[in-house]
Amino acid sequence: MKPFSDGCAANDEFQLANSGLQRGELVRDLLRQRLQVPVLPEGALSRPALNQSIADALIPRGALFVEAPCGFGKSHAVTAGLFAAGLEPDSLRWVALNGQDNSPARFLTLISIALDLPEASKSGLQGGATYSDALAMMLVALDRQQAWPCRALILDNVQNIGNPAVVALLQQLVTDLPSYLSIILISRRALPFETHGLELENRLVRLGSDALEFSRSETFEFFGSLLGSNQLSSIAIDNLYDMTEGWPTPLALYRREIARNPDLKPVQETNSIERFLKESVLGNLTSAQRRSLRAMAELELCSDELFLALAPDMPEVGFVPSQAMDSGLPLRGMPGRGRWFRFNPLLQEWLKTPVMAGYADRMGHASRWFGERGQFPEALKYALLSGDAEAVIRIASEGSEALLLGQDTASLLRLRKSLPGQLLERSPRLRIVYSWVHAIGGQFHQARALIEGLGEAGMEEHAARICALKAFILRGEGSVGPALKMANQALAEGDLSTQGQLVTQMVRSSALCASGQFQEARDANRAAARLAREAGDSGSEALAVYAHARIELGKGSLKYAEQLLRTGLDTAMHELARPARIGETRLQLNLVLVLWHQGRYKEADRLLVTCGRHAEQTRDLGLLMAMAIRVLMCRAEGRLEDAFVWIGRAERTMHAWQVDESLFVPVLEALKASCWLALNQVDSAAQAVAKLEPYRKAGCVPELFPMMPGLLDCMLVRLDLARGDSMRARETIQGIRERYKDAIPWGVELHIRLLEAVLVQDEKGTTVAQKILASVVAEASREHFISPFAELRNELQDLVQKGFAQLPNGPFKEALGRLYQVKTEAETVDALAEPISDREQSVLELIAKGLSNQEIADKLHISLHTVKTHARRINAKLEVRSRTQAIVRARELGLL
Repeated sequence: MKPFSDGCAANDEFQLANSGLQRGELVRDLLRQRLQVPVLPEGALSRPALNQSIADALIPRGALFVEAPCGFGKSHAVTAGLFAAGLEPDSLRWVALNGQDNSPARFLTLISIALDLPEASKSGLQGGATYSDALAMMLVALDRQQAWPCRALILDNVQNIGNPAVVALLQQLVTDLPSYLSIILISRRALPFETHGLELENRLVRLGSDALEFSRSETFEFFGSLLGSNQLSSIAIDNLYDMTEGWPTPLALYRREIARNPDLKPVQETNSIERFLKESVLGNLTSAQRRSLRAMAELELCSDELFLALAPDMPEVGFVPSQAMDSGLPLRGMPGRGRWFRFNPLLQEWLKTPVMAGYADRMGHASRWFGERGQFPEALKYALLSGDAEAVIRIASEGSEALLLGQDTASLLRLRKSLPGQLLERSPRLRIVYSWVHAIGGQFHQARALIEGLGEAGMEEHAARICALKAFILRGEGSVGPALKMANQALAEGDLSTQGQLVTQMVRSSALCASGQFQEARDANRAAARLAREAGDSGSEALAVYAHARIELGKGSLKYAEQLLRTGLDTAMHELARPARIGETRLQLNLVLVLWHQGRYKEADRLLVTCGRHAEQTRDLGLLMAMAIRVLMCRAEGRLEDAFVWIGRAERTMHAWQVDESLFVPVLEALKASCWLALNQVDSAAQAVAKLEPYRKAGCVPELFPMMPGLLDCMLVRLDLARGDSMRARETIQGIRERYKDAIPWGVELHIRLLEAVLVQDEKGTTVAQKILASVVAEASREHFISPFAELRNELQDLVQKGFAQLPNGPFKEALGRLYQVKTEAETVDALAEPISDREQSVLELIAKGLSNQEIADKLHISLHTVKTHARRINAKLEVRSRTQAIVRARELGLL
């Protein structure tokens, strides 16, 4: 294969093809054999949303362009979509193009065969007519046909077409389609002609790799049989998804490998997948191009400029990252980063083995390249990979607070292991830097040990920095009041760098927000934002936006918080020529939290994939939030086994990272208690709540989860309700209100009012409880704050089903109906001429459990005659004649 930069003129290359070839019936017969619709593989995943996207594109004269690298199942997806749209194979004409089709005459012959036309090019080219004229005559003849057997023309492997003459014919075909025909173009690369005119006419639809790749839920469905037979665990499937990012062919090959050989290997070491990567994905590349790809894979993110800076350390450059992506390889552009790219993780891992010669020199060049641009975290990371200890120490000392704001804790902790022991003893500044590193990583005891070893002289010289550091540690441990006091002291010392002041103001903002002082928290955040602008660092600005959004989340302003987070992400994305920072990951994680609160699980799931992976790579404690949201999503979907798996995974990760227990134990024990309650395992929930008691008494407010104390109080109320102790539950709620007074977070307030509705239902009846429920729904619907209803689903199920008809109509009610599986149509209890009374409801529920009339009488302490009377009235009101019919009808109406 020629290099991408060979400079050949296309017209010279295809001159022989343009001169024509001998035509005949034998050639037509051979070409006719290529018109075959692909067969869907056995066990293919059903994808209704993708099928619908393909069906919607089949409009008269419409064009669908499906573009993705090798292995994304383009042809199979199109086939499934066409069949799902109701098109018969006889109405489809599928042409798989190859390199020989760069002859205009051959291309026209293929099209004429596909569209059931005589070979118009024989006569059409006589008298000086061009190939374009011949195609125009074919299309005119097609328009005149009375019967139109073909509904869709599919041209597969369009990337094989490079001859300008054939490209012009292809463009003419798409532009001048007959009125009844649709065309589908499938390619690994972008189309070789302009399409903006078609897009302006709404005639062109594009589907890319993001539409074709499997989502996390689809990956679980794809491996469902192996999960059910315990051949794969949910953790293994999660890891598969993270490694492949839903790349369909490697997932299908791996599933087949497991079915044949139960001895599991990592996906990148599986024989069939190695062959797929080597032969199908990289098979047509030159040796220089492969070496270029291996050099790109050594970098987490790569741009053309960075790659060319490494060129002196490579024997030759086959192509740069932008050319590699344009050639149809599985690279992904990072939006707004000035043409930065990253590999699919599976291909990247495979390319990195074995290590190429000159690796250390390339990493050293990358470190200097980032250092020249003031990007200290990246400079440090690549200095570590190069093994240059002197460069590492220099960057760590020069970068100091700027390094810390990058928060690449993983790189800094790897550096700590390689530092000579006496170096920290000699350098108080480096000691403070590493105290910050341990504090950011949640290792508060190790951070304190480094401070205490400074001695009096060091403590006095760096008093402001040490106060700021202590404030950060106290806030991380959940001690709100002491953290605020220490932060104020640090600012009063007046000897902090811009970045140091920024971190301290963010500590103040977080502490004030946790104590319900939202206006003061906002003032502290404004000061942090001003300092971020002074620092001229978008990473700092992203952290300031993150802090502002946390305040709005505490107030319950979900929509405004989402607006802030999206604006912050957009701003960060439009700073050119730099890789991502941790501040952006925090913005993304909080956006996921907003989406979770609003029940937008699919959006949250997609965003969690990228930001969760980045948090894990950089050892960002935001990973704990990502895993906690995973638990909540599994719980909401009824996948409680997976929820406990995620809890275990989070626990192992925090222990492996040596994070202090005060940071993660309250979060994970609360999640355990919630899941145990969902399973009605009250004793297990009580044990988890008991472990939380010391943290409750100490007033611990985790930095990542400021609403945790209120939710732990609500957990006590829920435990009392599960035990049937309504009086104690009422006393606990009263105690919560007295303690918070007017500073109760809005989310906690919603939880408490919903729990009060459950209590009122037992104390004063359903009618009064429904009024409370309706008022909470009306308030929550303003922000579409549905997460409290998802969390309290067990407690609220009965009340929501009975009072659903009385709730205010709108999207929030519809979402509640889906969550609680209540019918939203007119077919509800309103359809009854006379409502079911509370006593009749009790009898109906026992009938549904299969109890006899006598057993119902004994359970409710009423006579057998009374039970029969209630049963007759129930049948009359439901307009049925038997117990079985009554149960079915009651379920239809949402009474059961």
